[in-house]
Amino acid sequence: MFDGLTSKFSDIVRGLSGKATISEKNIQDMVEEIKVALLEADVNLRVVRRFVNQTMEEARGALVVRTVNPGQQFVKILHDRMVKLLGDENQALELRGPDVVSPILFLGLQGAGKTTTVAKLAARLKKEGRKVLLVAADLQRPAAVDQLTYLAQSVGVEIFKEDSKNPVSVVKNALKYAQKNQFNAVLIDTAGRLQVDETLMDELVQIKKACDPAECLLVADAMTGQNAVEIAQAFEEKVGLTGIILTKFDSDTRGGAALSLKSITGRPIKFVGVGEKIENLDPFHPDRFANRILGMGDVVSLVEKAQESFDAHEAEKLQNRMAGGIFTLEDYFDQFKRVRKMGSMQSLLAMIPGMSGQLDAGAVDEVALKREEAILSSMTKKERRNHLILGPGRRKRIAGGSGTTIYDVNQLVKKFEKTKLMMKKVAKNKGMQNQMMQQFGGMK
Repeated sequence: MFDGLTSKFSDIVRGLSGKATISEKNIQDMVEEIKVALLEADVNLRVVRRFVNQTMEEARGALVVRTVNPGQQFVKILHDRMVKLLGDENQALELRGPDVVSPILFLGLQGAGKTTTVAKLAARLKKEGRKVLLVAADLQRPAAVDQLTYLAQSVGVEIFKEDSKNPVSVVKNALKYAQKNQFNAVLIDTAGRLQVDETLMDELVQIKKACDPAECLLVADAMTGQNAVEIAQAFEEKVGLTGIILTKFDSDTRGGAALSLKSITGRPIKFVGVGEKIENLDPFHPDRFANRILGMGDVVSLVEKAQESFDAHEAEKLQNRMAGGIFTLEDYFDQFKRVRKMGSMQSLLAMIPGMSGQLDAGAVDEVALKREEAILSSMTKKERRNHLILGPGRRKRIAGGSGTTIYDVNQLVKKFEKTKLMMKKVAKNKGMQNQMMQQFGGMK
């Protein structure tokens, strides 16, 4: 998301940063470019007008400050206005104490990914030490209860379900069960519709009264653009929301919904779904996303993702293995899987300062990465631990098992051997390590 917008804003920022002086005409020209970029990104017209007017007003007032480079000053104004547009700061879930039941009510239309999002948030809360109960209160969609049951099992949390036609009764009984069994986070999956209607809203209002939720979260599909904003408005007016979760945030969409929601509804985006896996639910940090949109990267989120996937002790062991020249395809595969767990390469590169908006969608070959993963998966542990035993017969078997060619297998082995040699040099050379780190945001 934001790729097109990021590309345009990166150009604007680069054009401004080097300017020693900025005139009234410069400001008008830049603001006009910003306006076009936002409209092309499908940002709500009212939001665009407000953003542009406030940016221009603040920029004019800031021209009297002579101690700061005017170009950099305008970039700072642009960044601050973007953060405010997205919601100022991250809004965490407002749950009750650990000894009290905290119902979390999920709302949304069919197809937005509501049931999957319930499971994703359950996994996150479980990791944080909460005792989680899922409640199957979507009694309209066929197989909704079965889907939630499967997801509950995959996450490792309990589910409450009843053979009933009354979702309000199910929710009331679930809360009694939660109190009796000391659950402190109760996630309620409700029915959706293909569109907003009075029947849906009446049912949700009754459920909300029955559970008194600590959070009332709308799950909206980021791919629907301005429709997501209109849907959020309707749910806010009829039911009342405390926050929004945007799904399919990793999709190739223009980002207008994310940039419009807070201004139009007054409710913060609390999480974004960035993939199909259970762990692909990220807290929404307005300042970090503003950095990405302006092409400044998001090193903090990148480091957080790395910390979740990599263990410091394991990293030290790996460095010693690399320095000793005993880095194997098994080690390579292990690191490959850890990096893949962090997200797509395109999304990771977007977090590196200077890279966001600079790569075409096809610059990172995800198909090639999946092919490489298939080849590594088709090898036995013995083969990964000693690639020298990979003779013609083994390579033919691996190619057949992975749906690739012998040429693809040969290319992977060659790539690994080059990587192994490079890693050995880096592991032994502190100066080279520092130089590489400086390439990723000036860190030492």
